Amino acid sequence: MRVTAGRRGLAAAAALVALAVNPAVAADGPGLSVPEDLLASSLSCPARFAEGHDPVLLVHGTATNTRDTWSWNYLRALPALGIPVCTVDLPDRALGDIQVSAEYVVHAIRRVSAASGQRVDVIGHSQGTLEVRWALRWWPEIRTLVDDDISLAGPHHGASGADQVCATGSCAPAAQQMRTGTRFLAALNSGDETPGDVDYTSVFSADDELVQPPESAKLDGAVNVLVQDLCPGRFVHHAGLVHDPAVYSIVFDGLVRPGPADPSRFDPAACHQAWMPGVTEPVTGNLMLYGWALVAVGTHDTVDSEPPLAPYAR
Repeated sequence: MRVTAGRRGLAAAAALVALAVNPAVAADGPGLSVPEDLLASSLSCPARFAEGHDPVLLVHGTATNTRDTWSWNYLRALPALGIPVCTVDLPDRALGDIQVSAEYVVHAIRRVSAASGQRVDVIGHSQGTLEVRWALRWWPEIRTLVDDDISLAGPHHGASGADQVCATGSCAPAAQQMRTGTRFLAALNSGDETPGDVDYTSVFSADDELVQPPESAKLDGAVNVLVQDLCPGRFVHHAGLVHDPAVYSIVFDGLVRPGPADPSRFDPAACHQAWMPGVTEPVTGNLMLYGWALVAVGTHDTVDSEPPLAPYAR
């Protein structure tokens, strides 16, 4: 258990203050604005949940979907080990308002926990890490339903890639929100960056071309893991974090052991492997992820500023 009794007491007091200041936020968080049928159709789970392990929810990143991001790596490796895996497809390939996309994650966590009778381990990549954190930040109930929050290449304090895409002033809504210094990120990181009795692990790379500086991926209160600290000199790009064997080793440690991942248990043998288990066509997978993402970004409607903050986050 990562959170002490004293911290729980402080968190409870803070929650009461928040409710008093902003009565629009209910004890279990704000109501969902997205229709139930859309939320339900976005979630995919196995027919039954195997006993013995928390179910895993995979959340993809910007301009992608479940197929492009996860079908050729974790969706192969984890089920092969008997770990039940669910996925959520964010609307509009996660190019719209992140606050709306986060409602899909809130719904998914609720449904997966209810169906399995267990807490959920969540793995997010890139922007998908922000939807998970937004859910944990503004829906206190979700903190009781999540065991591990594992972040891969999370632009928690801004993405240099978004800064570049939005350099002309106009870009997709989600890119506007991920720029350095936005109101969205300020609200997300206000107060405790890792709230609740959740085990937080953030894994990132010095070679990530979209999240720079690498420290943007660090979270106060999390176990923060730089890939190059595990494997000096190893090159891992942004999409590489979803198929790198060293990253997978850390992720797996967080999933199967109590608490967040522990780098002291890392086996350096993973540094000498080419790919994580289940990956057979990494070039095809990377081309699919990057290729369709570029098409989606290039054809999406743009806006000149970030979407306004939801009333509950102001």
